[in-house]
Amino acid sequence: MSVKSRNCSSGTTDSYFKQIKAFPLLSFEEELELSKRIGNGDQEALHKLINANLRLVIKIARPYVTADTQFMDLVQEGNMGLMKAAQKYDYQKNVRFCTYANWWIRQYITRYLANKSRIVRLPHRKEEMLKKIQHTYNSLSQTLMHQPKSEEIAGELGISVQDVDSIINMSCGPLCLETDSIREEFMPVSDVHADYTYCPEKAFLQQSSRDNALRFLDTLKDREKRILTYRYQLDGCEPHTLKKISDKMGISTETVRQIEMKAIKKIRSRADDLKKFVMMEAM
Repeated sequence: MSVKSRNCSSGTTDSYFKQIKAFPLLSFEEELELSKRIGNGDQEALHKLINANLRLVIKIARPYVTADTQFMDLVQEGNMGLMKAAQKYDYQKNVRFCTYANWWIRQYITRYLANKSRIVRLPHRKEEMLKKIQHTYNSLSQTLMHQPKSEEIAGELGISVQDVDSIINMSCGPLCLETDSIREEFMPVSDVHADYTYCPEKAFLQQSSRDNALRFLDTLKDREKRILTYRYQLDGCEPHTLKKISDKMGISTETVRQIEMKAIKKIRSRADDLKKFVMMEAM
């Protein structure tokens, strides 16, 4: 019997499965209604949204089970992420709750596994500083065009070089306490802690805005829809020039321009969502 089977067949796990199956699944409309109530402080609605999605945590947690990791420990951490997602879920974005909650659940599980693998667990305040160091490292890498040194990170954050090195060392474990040369050769800053720069709210808003924009395009003629899709990256591709579109569609650039202007006029009254998506894609 595999490790996963042994973990998932225990009496505690079976009992938990039976309990959560008693909570009915929700329709999209029910999720949106619960979100409205949660925004007004309705705790009963919050509990209902959480309970209806406990099975989602089970599904996400399964692949993370290892020989030294208990399945129910992962589920517990995933449930924490689920609760966080339920509190932050916004019905106005018109996206299914499971889509939004997925990231939060995985984030809590992977953070638990990262902390579990450390011999020294960081205090909460140092954990938060570690996230800031990671974010600063990624930002400086792009602006300086080289791997930032501890001095550069410290200057950006307004803390001492000793604090930066100390937090990085604690996050690495005993190997980093040997010598600076070992840390520099085998463990660059980018490899010793997780990347927290991904923002679920931004991704959530981008997806929502993109879906709204595509719904607007469905009201247009086929050529109008294709041209706006090419011009504004609505299919995830690079933005097309008028010339590139004309070559692809076999029409003149002037015809492409006229069709584009005509299509934009048709959706002008509802163009705010399309404009917001284009601006967010450019961020």
